[in-house]
Amino acid sequence: MNSSITHSRKPGLLHTPVEGKMSKRVAVILSGCGVYDGTEIHEASAVLVHLSRAGAKVQMFALNADQMHVVNHCEGKPTEEKRNILQESARIARGDVTDLTKLDVSAFDALIIPGGFGVAKNLSDWAVKNKDFTIQSQVEKLIKDFHKAGKPLGMCCISPILAAKLLPGCELTVGQDKECEKWPYAKTVGALKEMGCKHMNKDVKEAHVDAKNKLVTTCAFMCNAPMHDIFDGIGVMVKETLKLA
Repeated sequence: MNSSITHSRKPGLLHTPVEGKMSKRVAVILSGCGVYDGTEIHEASAVLVHLSRAGAKVQMFALNADQMHVVNHCEGKPTEEKRNILQESARIARGDVTDLTKLDVSAFDALIIPGGFGVAKNLSDWAVKNKDFTIQSQVEKLIKDFHKAGKPLGMCCISPILAAKLLPGCELTVGQDKECEKWPYAKTVGALKEMGCKHMNKDVKEAHVDAKNKLVTTCAFMCNAPMHDIFDGIGVMVKETLKLA
């Protein structure tokens, strides 16, 4: 392969028109590429497919900063390598991703944040500090600004922790609260409750809508479930988020 070949893509809104419907404009925040140190790729893909099917106009964004660390996904162990969150997110976005500093809340009707450990490592430090975590300042401001503007937030997998921190007393779900083979991350619920949230037990194919806060959440890979069930649950989350937009 010729190493001098370059690939370029003009940034912009991904759009699939649906006849007779007004297209909703949705910002999607990515946190890298790969479940252990970035965005969970299947969750991001599911979000994008369901948004496309609904005819939404989508623009993806990411922080232009180094990841907390890089994980060898074959071994599940950190390496000494350094990677940039924006550049890694571009792998999912097929190059069409924008620096998070350029996200203008007024240009969008909703915000969706897929899960993956990047949420807990790059968008926040939950992975290190658990319920005593902090959120990256740009991410925190954007979530607060969308909420203040009355625009819905869609979150799946571990990303609802961001809402738990910023929207006191909100209702959300990360699945079920009893740990077992199907629900290996159920202990997360205890930390969310300690933060003052109301956790709603939901199955993987369901989402919870907190109408007061315009927050829609689903558990995704917090559940050890078949891929198609996770895909369907994310579809419910996307559908309900767009309904509120």
